[in-house]
Amino acid sequence: MTPATQLLDEQNVPYQLHQYEHTTAHSDYGIDASQQLGVAPEQVFKTLVAELDNHALVVAIVPVSGRLHMKSLAAAAHAKKAFMADRAKVEKTTGYVLGGVSPLGQKKALASFIDESAIAFDTIFISGGRRGLEIEIAPFALAEAIDAGFVAIADTA
Repeated sequence: MTPATQLLDEQNVPYQLHQYEHTTAHSDYGIDASQQLGVAPEQVFKTLVAELDNHALVVAIVPVSGRLHMKSLAAAAHAKKAFMADRAKVEKTTGYVLGGVSPLGQKKALASFIDESAIAFDTIFISGGRRGLEIEIAPFALAEAIDAGFVAIADTA
């Protein structure tokens, strides 16, 4: 059990857990999860924490097959600029280590944005709160659990 699964259990949100052996062959944790689980990279989403020009942190949930578009994220968050947050700040604020940051059960609730491509899937895969653990969940259930909106924030590869 992780804070992410605990939150889903408390909210009675349906989900499935998937464990896999995290390999060091990839520095990209999301692509590793996609390959290990045999799931298309467009259906596996990474949780990124960005800092806005007003120093607020926000969560961006984007497919591992794409890249976070900072200008789009900043616009969605009503800011002028966004940039990747410092590792130490991310870990302290979320309670998770990089490569295992879940959008669920973070120590401090942050404004969250899910790339609109998630809507195309019945379920998506997100970090379960540690490396090698993925949560399969309906996109709208995730959005409701973390009070997130769907916006175009990813550039697809």
